Amino acid sequence: MRGQRFIREVRDPSRRILVLTIGVSVLFFFLLMRLWYLQIVKSEDFQNLSENNRLRLVPVAASRGTILDRNGDILVDNLPSFSIAVIPQEVTDKEGLLKSLSRLAGMNEADLSEKWDKSRKRNRYQPIILASNITRDQLEILEENRLFLPGLDIEMHPIRAYSHGLLGAHLFGHLGEISEQEMGTDRFKRYNPGDYVGKSGIERYWEKELHGADGGRQIEVDAMGRFLRTVSERSPTTGNSLVLTVDLALQKAAESAFGEQAGAAVALDVNSGEVLAFVSSPSFDPALFAGRLPAETWNKYLNDKRHPLENKALKGQYPPGSTFKIITAIAGLEEGLIDENTTITCTGSYKFGNRSFGCWKKSGHGTVNLRKALRESCDVYFYRLGEQLGVDKIAFYAKKFGLGEPLGIGLENEKPGLIPTRAWKEKKYGKKWLSGETLSVAIGQGYVLATPLQLAEMTAEVANEGTVYAPHLVKKVVSPEGKVLQEFLPTVVRRVSLKAKTWQAVKKGLFAVVNEPGGTGAVARLYEVKVAGKTGTSQVVKLRDRRGGIPYQYRDHALFVAFAPYEKPEIAVAVVVEHGEHGGSAAASIAARILRTYFEGKGVIKKPMTQKTYSSAVLQGESPKAESVGSVPEEQNGND
Repeated sequence: MRGQRFIREVRDPSRRILVLTIGVSVLFFFLLMRLWYLQIVKSEDFQNLSENNRLRLVPVAASRGTILDRNGDILVDNLPSFSIAVIPQEVTDKEGLLKSLSRLAGMNEADLSEKWDKSRKRNRYQPIILASNITRDQLEILEENRLFLPGLDIEMHPIRAYSHGLLGAHLFGHLGEISEQEMGTDRFKRYNPGDYVGKSGIERYWEKELHGADGGRQIEVDAMGRFLRTVSERSPTTGNSLVLTVDLALQKAAESAFGEQAGAAVALDVNSGEVLAFVSSPSFDPALFAGRLPAETWNKYLNDKRHPLENKALKGQYPPGSTFKIITAIAGLEEGLIDENTTITCTGSYKFGNRSFGCWKKSGHGTVNLRKALRESCDVYFYRLGEQLGVDKIAFYAKKFGLGEPLGIGLENEKPGLIPTRAWKEKKYGKKWLSGETLSVAIGQGYVLATPLQLAEMTAEVANEGTVYAPHLVKKVVSPEGKVLQEFLPTVVRRVSLKAKTWQAVKKGLFAVVNEPGGTGAVARLYEVKVAGKTGTSQVVKLRDRRGGIPYQYRDHALFVAFAPYEKPEIAVAVVVEHGEHGGSAAASIAARILRTYFEGKGVIKKPMTQKTYSSAVLQGESPKAESVGSVPEEQNGND
């Protein structure tokens, strides 16, 4: 018994040792596996974590490319600005930091928090931009308190500088912070939250060329986030520059000529399709859109009856009024329904069925041929011609001149206008076309709509007798080093083939509009250069009683199209003045200012003397001559 007990006692310690040995072995096995996992599997991740604890990547934003006019004058450039950013990994108290930033810099805490939350999916070691374009005072306050703001980073970002204020705002467009929706598209896949991108105009359409590529610096910081040294650096690449077709002096003159009036103007080079001026009035301040637009400013823009945020030259669709009589005349001549000697008698109205269509001149124009019909804008002449043609024939010729479809100028959201046909009305409204509707179409009313850009293109095609150039805004794309990367030469899209007699008859009529007694466009006359053109007045609403004051929003639009010189055309212009009432006065005077500036720039017309040059001329015994300024000749009696 004692022997057996002794044997069991001897064996029990061995068993305990075995169990203990197995337990220790399992423990060491798990330790070794954990060590292998940390050292081998996760080594790269932990190395990155370790490096990022002492290294910080500071992005360096690229400057956008400069935008210049055709002569090399700077239109849009860049200026340095400062932004507030934070490194999330270094922030232990988000709410406390945002409260401090709000208190010190006078910023809205909710806005800062919103910016932070939008970037929460980013790497925690990459900076999040919370506010851009901070003031010098804000910068100094934050720098003074930097030790108490862990994770704070002040970054330098270039912002757009608009060299000429509000000039060309609709053309150049504006920038804005990239949205979450944009970040999710292929177009912006290489962009970062907080980047600024083109939101409209040339800035948006040419974003890829203008944006450039961001750089960065890897710097070493201490435990307090203070800079120690630069470890590595990659320089940003400035975006390419654009040389536009626009002429700065002409753009200034056109915008200035509108004053406080709303409307649009487009000037084209007749022989290349280059856009020389592109105006939408009134303008807006594009610099305001780079940050959070103040509510009062936004409401001011929205409540302005002149709609300053709308690009009227590209998107404004207006009844072309009597400027469309050019198309009706061409259609009649080409179809053999009239020639330049065909006459009718205008008594002030035209009877059609049981309706009477009035002429703008209630007393009538008397005996009228094509030249007089264009010169004095006789509605009755074109009512009759429209009835003979029918709406589909008119539409056929209108579309030959690019009306009713986008022209592809190189800006987004271009409107197509509208040229109605029988089939269009049937499809759109499920109703048959009424013959009486054709009479309205013949004088550019009814369903007809056109943009100022389309009217300028139509006028250019009449001026050069049928060569259709692609209208374009950019002459060259230039690298930061000055190398021309792309050049845009005139491109002929198609030819409008008409009889030589048709071109001659219509152009003679347009010459008469400006230069002959009774012409409705006499305000556009330049005595040094022969101008041809056509006035137009388009009805906004039909008013039975037009006596007394008509509210602004119900007044007629004023239009004028022109080209010059008459003998060898170089420039075509289209002007629309919203609610300007009479094309012969409101719109023609703006066109005259544009044309005069153009020919002054070419030295064909002498610039008006300033007081200084006038005094100098008098001192030298010269007799300064008065310059013509497109004033209204005494014989003008047109009202279109």
